[in-house]
Amino acid sequence: MTVLLMTPPMTQLNTPYPATAYLTGFLRSRGYEAVQRDPAIELFLEMMTAPALEIIRQHVEENFEHLEDNELPDAIFNFLAEFDRYHQTVESAIRFLQGKDPSLALRINSRRFLPEGPAFDAIAQMEAVSGDVLQAAFGNLGVQDKAKYLATLFINDLSTVITQGVDPYFEVSRYGEQLAAANPSFDNLYDTLMGEPSFSSEILEQLVEHYLEETQPSVVALTVPFPGNMLGALRIAQTCKAINPGIPIVMGGGFINTELRALKDPRVFEFVDFICLDDGERPFITLLEYFEGQREVDSLMRTYLLAEDENGEAYVHFNENTELQDIPQTDVGAPVYDGLPLGEYLSLCEMLNPMHRIWSDGRWNKLTIAHGCYWRKCSFCDVSLDYIDRFDAASADILVDRIEQLIEETGETGFHFVDEALPPKLLFAMAKRLIERNVVISWWGNIRFERTFSQARCQLLADSGCIAVSGGLEVASDRLLKLMKKGVSVERVAQVTKAFSDAGILVHAYLMYGFPTQTEQETVDSLEMVRQMMKEGCFQSAYWHRFVATIHSPIGINPEKFGITLAERPEILFAENDVDFTDPTGTDHEMLGEGLRKAIYNYMHGIGFDQPMSFWFNQPVARTKMKKDLVSKAINNLITGNED
Repeated sequence: MTVLLMTPPMTQLNTPYPATAYLTGFLRSRGYEAVQRDPAIELFLEMMTAPALEIIRQHVEENFEHLEDNELPDAIFNFLAEFDRYHQTVESAIRFLQGKDPSLALRINSRRFLPEGPAFDAIAQMEAVSGDVLQAAFGNLGVQDKAKYLATLFINDLSTVITQGVDPYFEVSRYGEQLAAANPSFDNLYDTLMGEPSFSSEILEQLVEHYLEETQPSVVALTVPFPGNMLGALRIAQTCKAINPGIPIVMGGGFINTELRALKDPRVFEFVDFICLDDGERPFITLLEYFEGQREVDSLMRTYLLAEDENGEAYVHFNENTELQDIPQTDVGAPVYDGLPLGEYLSLCEMLNPMHRIWSDGRWNKLTIAHGCYWRKCSFCDVSLDYIDRFDAASADILVDRIEQLIEETGETGFHFVDEALPPKLLFAMAKRLIERNVVISWWGNIRFERTFSQARCQLLADSGCIAVSGGLEVASDRLLKLMKKGVSVERVAQVTKAFSDAGILVHAYLMYGFPTQTEQETVDSLEMVRQMMKEGCFQSAYWHRFVATIHSPIGINPEKFGITLAERPEILFAENDVDFTDPTGTDHEMLGEGLRKAIYNYMHGIGFDQPMSFWFNQPVARTKMKKDLVSKAINNLITGNED
């Protein structure tokens, strides 16, 4: 029995999403023949060729023939006007971003080789504020990085052309996301799948046909980590069924686990046969045993399937099977990347910020230190779901064994640990094992900014290869942090992030606005706190997220405890996650959000620290009540914490 595992479009372009690699390694360890393909990266690469651009131009000209040149969107106008240059340079730019043609950097840096569309306006906007930003960022010797940044802007322009002129569901990191995310109805997705396929869909179908012919699978498994993968997954399933109607198709992944827990629409099963929830190893093994005749259908684990009632009507049935246990972390094995085109991924530079670029630059071996979250208390988090609630870890020696196995397979020593929050004790133990066993890697991951990360321990992590960490500051307000049950204070976060930075570790902070009962005053004070922290070098990168209430979080489950009222929800037949709510505080979060994003964008480029808070907003806001030296005093009184 051959299992073909695929990641639908779109995900990151710089490295494979790890789900299929984990399942491939696990299935092979259990004696199954498992192969994997990544149609996400291959679809993108097929669209970034000279022949594909010719077809894209035809679509664009047909779709905009009724408009005059001065009515065209900027990206479309520039694409048509500069088409010959786009056609000539696109494949060279892709090769460069794949690391295959570094000598092209000097031509790219000349600013006369690649056509420059609206994405390049970001450079002019920054230069209007602080002069030659490219010179400041890259100097005279950062030739490769500068060219990578310019080539990334070039790719962004082409992606905008595809979205605006050819396929409205196409985005570099998402694909038809709005069709699936928190959509209670399957109608939009179904109508799209039944309609005329787009240009990108036609390429995807050709890729899938090739995969099926090449691998001759007995089972097809699709991972759907995000809403933006659902359309691609169903399009792949649709293609598989058209080629081989009898092949079983299984679906799972993060989006499924989070948003399809109340699935009722039987039309989904026109495309797939089984949908698994939560950790996939045990449910998938039970399915394979069922396909082999070793298990009855009513003993499947956490699996949706189509059934018929006594009147012959189809309905969605869910089989729980609580008698079976999930596979422990010690037994899931290491990911296997065999079958994925590791040399084809693109290293991008999306922003002139050393920390922010890590997400899209370089190819990382993705690995999980532990399942679930060791803290699992945050009131805005999906703590009721398995991927957060069930904490299970392997030993430090097993982790280092897996690291060495991946280095041997891939030849890469960069690791991104993708845990919800890296458990400190295990992290310190792993760091010591890496040093003791002389395993040289570069690694980064997500943490909680808690006091256990003392200066000495941050240095230990740096010595073991830690180059960056990200973590949730969320709101720089002690009242709201307590309401969130973050277990940290603003001053503590300042001290911990400074300890990481002083150890040479880059730091990214996740920020949040619009939390229940958050006032304008608290939002402005949060921005002032962030300004101080970034100016003092506590962290180098940050991002403001608008708070969203989810049905699986403590806020969604008990909204009255947080002073809000949830909106009435429609009948759920498909996806359910985000839920609207009424906050009697009445803060204008929409207006504040624009100012927060503008400020943080400038701070990440090292500019704007001396501007007053009011500068960033389009209308008058409350004056900050934060003391101007609060952060500097906190880090000067840095508490070292307990040492081993």
